[in-house]
Amino acid sequence: MDIVNQLVASGHFRIVKEPLGFLKALEWIFAIFAFATCGSYSGEFRLSVECKNRTESAPNIRVEFEYPFRLHQVYFDVPTCTGEKARLFLIGDYSSSAEFFVTIAVFAFLYSLGATVVYFFFQAKYRENNKGPMIDFMVTVVFAFMWLVSSSAWAKGLSDVKTATDPDEIIKLIKACGNEENTCKELHDPVMSGLNTSVVFGFLNFILWAGNMWFVFKETGWTAPFMKYPQASMEKQPAPDSYGQPYSQGPGYAPQDSYGQSGGYQPDYSQQGYGQPGEYAPQSYGQGGYGQGAPTSFSNQM
Repeated sequence: MDIVNQLVASGHFRIVKEPLGFLKALEWIFAIFAFATCGSYSGEFRLSVECKNRTESAPNIRVEFEYPFRLHQVYFDVPTCTGEKARLFLIGDYSSSAEFFVTIAVFAFLYSLGATVVYFFFQAKYRENNKGPMIDFMVTVVFAFMWLVSSSAWAKGLSDVKTATDPDEIIKLIKACGNEENTCKELHDPVMSGLNTSVVFGFLNFILWAGNMWFVFKETGWTAPFMKYPQASMEKQPAPDSYGQPYSQGPGYAPQDSYGQSGGYQPDYSQQGYGQPGEYAPQSYGQGGYGQGAPTSFSNQM
């Protein structure tokens, strides 16, 4: 418990809350159901053959079959209603599609389990140089495709298995059943619910792996060239002064109050005394005043 608490406190299990880790955990769980429901299957069907001569009848013929469904190797004895018995074989070999499906499920389970361990304990190593996400993405694409192919093949194989193990179809192969004096009937159909479940889990695994492709793809960094970033916001403009002109008109510019150097009237009495007889000498009126050629002094010609 202490180790688990330390892992939780260190944030290793945070990946479970993210779609990447959550879907990967579902993948190996669903893979277990896929190969377990198919690879561990065994079923049977029963039928009866009642001859005109009751002593030759076979009231309960039991036929068993199992994974990998090499039905052509499954046989059973049936009465001929002539005092002899005949050996009858089932038709078909569906081991290729069944074994292919189970093989993909087992390898998918092993890979997803290993990837989950890497997500939990080696996140930094996984994201180093983006090699981990790139490999993970390519493997995910391959497994998604293989799940689709294997599930489709096994769905077709299962349909053929159901036909080959249907007691009504088996009765057509028994010669004694072609005689109207004899009675042949089915007693028990094989239970195929487990095999139907395996096909469902096969296609669910395809959906999981195909959906997880997007989340693994985002980890690769290949989406960066397609991302649209917002344009940089314009620099904040300075607030205008009392004349509506911004302050930043040039280096060293300082705002002026009421009348500045750029057009206001600002006489300078520092050099000429105010009130001296005969002279009135204002300084220049700036660049926006009367111009630089204006006289600097006026004589009293009165």
